[in-house]
Amino acid sequence: MHKKLMLIVNPYSGRGLSNSALGVIVSLLSEGGYIVSVYSTELGTAEELTRAFAAQYDLVVCVGGDGTISGVVAGLMQTENPPPFGFIPAGTANDMASTLALSKDPKLAVSSILKGRPVGLDIGCFNDKYFAYIAAFGAFTGVSYTTRQSAKRALGHLAYVIGGLASVPAIKPQHTVVEYDDGVIEGSFIFGGVTNSTSIAGFVKLDRKDVDLGDGLFEVILVKNPVNTLELGDIIRSILDHTYHSDNVLLLHTKRIVFRFDEDVAWTRDGENGGCHRTLEIVNRRQALKIII
Repeated sequence: MHKKLMLIVNPYSGRGLSNSALGVIVSLLSEGGYIVSVYSTELGTAEELTRAFAAQYDLVVCVGGDGTISGVVAGLMQTENPPPFGFIPAGTANDMASTLALSKDPKLAVSSILKGRPVGLDIGCFNDKYFAYIAAFGAFTGVSYTTRQSAKRALGHLAYVIGGLASVPAIKPQHTVVEYDDGVIEGSFIFGGVTNSTSIAGFVKLDRKDVDLGDGLFEVILVKNPVNTLELGDIIRSILDHTYHSDNVLLLHTKRIVFRFDEDVAWTRDGENGGCHRTLEIVNRRQALKIII
């Protein structure tokens, strides 16, 4: 008996998805034994479409970037008995694709879904919202949602780097009290990221040995405000070397974390605008969803 598959397509991710590529994807999934129904994000957001229709299907597959997969995750988290989901990357940074070692070749990505198995995936609960791989504040975090889609398509990864460098003069250190499983940290930070990914904005990398997508723990990176060029150099080396264990860059592991600021602070959630918060609690929902890898 054929199974029903919901295919959610963002036609504007990355450099755009051609009709021929979409045809190949649908054809291969059909040959793999699925009855495929295609939903375009032109009809509604990925979250809205998933929330409205996912319960009717045996499998949900999304084609797009990190924002698309984030929307699907949010929709599935609001679905009773959510089906497993798969991901065919077509975005610019593709942090989730990098973490999951997924191919950007549609044929190979579909093959991975058809031959893969469902595994538990931790999901972040961000007040009353959800995220798939990162919630963050400070340096570089506004780059993804303030960089125009046309620039992302034209410049690709470079658009994020240029946007990030342009934002440096505007970075404001935030006095922060951080409560996590092992204690409390207080300091002035220019970046804070709560992640379940080995890649952040395509250029900040975590060692795969530090990241388990289903262990119920977040990896938290906190970057202190450098007071001189020596400390700035230490931060840059830590990021380039992917170590994150220095006096100025901290790496924590926790299932729950609370940030308390002196003022409202802007956050990003999976590369999208996450709103402004003075107090924010983030909780790990261990293996809340199943992803095909």
